[in-house]
Amino acid sequence: MQRFQQYIDGLFEDGTSRFDSLDPASGEVWASMPEARDDDVDRAVRAAEQALWGGAWPAMTASARGKLLYKLADLVQENAQRLAELETRDTGKIIRETSAQIAYVAEYYRYYAGLADKIEGATLAIDKSDMDVWTRREPVGVVAAIVPWNSQLFLAAVKIGPALAAGCTLVVKASEDGPAPMLEFARLVHEAGFPKGVVNILTGFGASCGSALTRHPGVAHIAFTGGPSTAAQVVRNSAENLASTSLELGGKSPFIVFADADLESAANAQVAGIFAATGQSCVAGSRLIVEASIKDRFLAMLKAKTAAIRIGAPLDMATEVGPLCTRRQREHIESVVAASVSAGAKVVAGGQAGEGHGFYYQPTILDCDGVNSPSVETELFGPVLSVVSFSDEIEAVRLANDTRYGLASGVFTQNLTRAHRMVKRLRAGIVWINTYRAVSPIAPFGGYGQSGHGREGGLAAALDYTRTKTVWLRTSDEPFPDPFVMR
Repeated sequence: MQRFQQYIDGLFEDGTSRFDSLDPASGEVWASMPEARDDDVDRAVRAAEQALWGGAWPAMTASARGKLLYKLADLVQENAQRLAELETRDTGKIIRETSAQIAYVAEYYRYYAGLADKIEGATLAIDKSDMDVWTRREPVGVVAAIVPWNSQLFLAAVKIGPALAAGCTLVVKASEDGPAPMLEFARLVHEAGFPKGVVNILTGFGASCGSALTRHPGVAHIAFTGGPSTAAQVVRNSAENLASTSLELGGKSPFIVFADADLESAANAQVAGIFAATGQSCVAGSRLIVEASIKDRFLAMLKAKTAAIRIGAPLDMATEVGPLCTRRQREHIESVVAASVSAGAKVVAGGQAGEGHGFYYQPTILDCDGVNSPSVETELFGPVLSVVSFSDEIEAVRLANDTRYGLASGVFTQNLTRAHRMVKRLRAGIVWINTYRAVSPIAPFGGYGQSGHGREGGLAAALDYTRTKTVWLRTSDEPFPDPFVMR
């Protein structure tokens, strides 16, 4: 059994207690993880506070911070295969995706390394002739970064990268489900040479670790990725320290296919949008909204492609769909699918748990046309596609926006003017046109409504980790004017 440690104030340690981590492919224990509790969280936040205000970190130039981020990017790239294998082993995510994704994560750190010395203030053309006024952007403070198990090194990079570029310090909480790659990533932070206390990485459960972290008076900003119900608790906790928040939450993303679309391309993209990562993605295109005139043809194409998917061991490079991360997730999917079928949805493909050991669930297509199906409304976080049809563009928009979420959306059409109309009308933070599930460090990522607020990626994310200080300098040598009149 492998044994992992947490990372606090530049030291690796076992934590207050330990818990077992299961291999999703077998359902068996494979590793022992540190369980951080109140005392561990307090030490981590205090270490981050001390690093923020004293020592080497605040004395560094922005360019020097950037060089450390470049070093970290190189180490991530060099160790991508090791990190990918750990993520696959601990979460069940297939190795062909974790290998590619983690190698690309290095580009996020390079992007923010380059931004570190470009976070600038401004000189203001003030309306007072005897004043020079300018603004400075300073680090917001200690950041609590809470990341889920899925795509965790990517979802950590879009928090850690901009926060460090801005000069903040961090306490990162990895999910208790599959934390191995984040705990291993701590070794790369250490090797890169960041001063102690600048980045602290631990894991633990919500009640004993997450709550203590989000309530801690030393935390100035909380960057959270997860579900809306947990986010609501995070926001309630932040009332105790008045920390600002950025929330990247769930999704029930519409995937809209018009009759004039390239159907082969759209079908491939739909498979990528719902069955890649075993559907365990916040941007999963889990609602297919297809024009009625092509529905049967398009469903036949999807059914054939679904039947050809290779389900297998996640460490096998030939595998295309692996297990779900946890048993409770599979049980949740089984429950919602059963309720949807009872409500009238028709199973086009799949619809059952996989055979043998492990937390497998078959890639599933549910025809929910004209049915009030729970699967259309509920984020399943698994390989389940719900299908409805539309007759015209107005109905397509209505169906797409009929959700409390608003993270991502996809539109497939060869009509350029229609594409532009759809971009304006869809209530979602991301609109992909004739593509799906594409990301870049240059592009902001985030949603509307119950999908959260704030953006990750791009310059906007780095600015979210700063606060503005306004400086007034009086340039006149004349005596100060009437003290009882505001200048």
